[in-house]
This record gives sequence, structure tokens and C-alpha cells, in this order.
Amino acid sequence: MASSQPPRDLFDQQRADWQRDPASAFDAWLASQAFRQSSADVYRVQWGRFLEWIALKHKTILSVDTGTIAEFVAGLDIKRPQRLRYLRLIERVLDHVRQIELASTNPARFIAQDGEAAWRNASDNEPTGFLDAAERAAILTQLFAPLEEQSAAKRWREYRDRALVAVFLGGGLKTGDAIALTLDAVKSGQEWLTIEADNPMFSHSTRLAPFAVEILDAWLESRREAGLPGQLVFPGSPSGRPMHKATILRAVDAIVEAAGIAETRAQRASPQTLRNTFAADLFEQGMNVEQVGQWLGFMQPISAGRLHRAWKMWADHATAERVHGLE
Repeated sequence: MASSQPPRDLFDQQRADWQRDPASAFDAWLASQAFRQSSADVYRVQWGRFLEWIALKHKTILSVDTGTIAEFVAGLDIKRPQRLRYLRLIERVLDHVRQIELASTNPARFIAQDGEAAWRNASDNEPTGFLDAAERAAILTQLFAPLEEQSAAKRWREYRDRALVAVFLGGGLKTGDAIALTLDAVKSGQEWLTIEADNPMFSHSTRLAPFAVEILDAWLESRREAGLPGQLVFPGSPSGRPMHKATILRAVDAIVEAAGIAETRAQRASPQTLRNTFAADLFEQGMNVEQVGQWLGFMQPISAGRLHRAWKMWADHATAERVHGLE
């Protein structure tokens, strides 16, 4: 039976709302996301199908576990890109539900990040650990797109999220590097960035691409204007607390979706994908593999070698696909 409570934003929902009427709670969340009507209709159908499944398994939104979600997604009689969209939706909603209940884990995320998960055993299973040139260009276009009219809080978060994508794609930073980066490590217009580690032997430097320098500068100016406290380059809140990895994943997802490439990719374009693409761009320019590894902060040359081989296989496959398409 539908809840008689009026729709409210997800963050105002109590755990009991999701336990009692997850369909109505989802509708309230959906209304707050500003999706196109066509997309919202698809998401509503997907969510309904997921709710039917967990009901059969005698689970609720609050008790559903990784195994149940994995079984649901693996059992969908659709191609892998469509399975991934189901999983992204479930992951995104459960992120919010878990935030309400102050839990730190999301059972859907473990499946999304598991490269050997059963749900990947569908057609279109080609390895895609990098962005191609068109995808990279689409993200760059999105990074420089004018900001929409919005509140000051949303504006600084948008500048921050764009800068995060820029340092992943244009500097090869890892998520942990970005979370820990402090203001004393960056200067306006500076292309060289030193990533400090607790052990000085593990510290390394990377060179930001020109677009990353520009986007990062815009964020640092916005950060100053917003008067955000603390020394973190990428604070997670107005109080200056560190960002959570889940927040960074959502930020990257949002920019990838806005760039229009999420629907055409078989794999999620994660911070790691952007980092890999940074390396790929250097490989394409003919940079020495060991030098690329140093900029990425690899401790062992073999790691850079593995990445180079993976990129070469991916590039060769992409070339073969293009040739086949011309035949």
C-alpha cells in the first residue's frame, strides 16, 4: 500500500520510509534529481523490477546484500551496458539510503567494482579500461561548459567536481591522492604537482596537462571566494572535512553522464579509467614507459609495463574495430 506521507526529498526521508514504501520514497528521490522525463520513466521501471526481485528474496532496501544484488543483475536477460545501468541506479540510490542510516558500505558498489563479477558475463564484454579520443574530448567540453544558474553552494561543488575530473584525466592522480591533496602543494598556473606520501620515498611528481591547470585554477579561485576552511584542496563539505570516495565516484559519474558518454560505454568511466587515459595520452605521445610510471607514482617498473601492455591491446582492438567498420 502506498504511503500517505507527502513526497519529500530523499535526505528528509527516514529509514522507515524506505522500509515501508520504497517505491514512493524512490519517486520522491527521482523528482529531486531533475532527470529528463524519458529517463525518469526508465529508472522507475528498473527500480520496480529490482523491488519485485528483493521481495521474492524476502529482503528489503535496508537488508539487501551484495549476493542478492549480484544475482539480480546477473539474471537480467539484457546486454552488459544495460546491466551496468541497472547497477548504477541501484548503487546511486543505496548510497543515499546508506547515508541516511549512517552506514559506510554499499552492497551494489562491490559488484560494480568486481571485474570478475557474474553480471559481466553478457554480450558486449570487451575490455575498456580507457577513454577513446571522442570520449576524452566530450569530457573536456563538459569541463569547460558554462555553469548553470544555481546556488553558491552548488557552484563551488561543481567547480570542485570538475577540478577532480581534471586532475584524474590531466594529471593521473589516484582517488586517495586527490582526497589528501593540500593547498600548499598547488599554486595558480603551476603545471608540476607533487603528491606527498607519509613515507617520503613514496612521494612523486606529475605534470598536469594545460587543461587541468586551467580547471584547477578556476576551482582554487572559487574555493577562495566561497571561504572554505581547512587546507584540503578538495574539501567534502563547507566545514572542510575530507571527501569520501563514494562522493568522488558520484561526481565523476555526473560529469561523465553530462558529457553524454555514459550510455555508450560498457564499463563505468571511473577515476581509475581517467587515470589510465592520462597514461594512454602520454603513451600516444611516445613518452618512455618508465617515465609515465613515475608520474603515476608506481613503485615498480613492472606496473607501468602492465599498463602499457593493456593500453596497447586496447588500442589495437579499437583500431581493428574501426577497420572492420570500414569494410
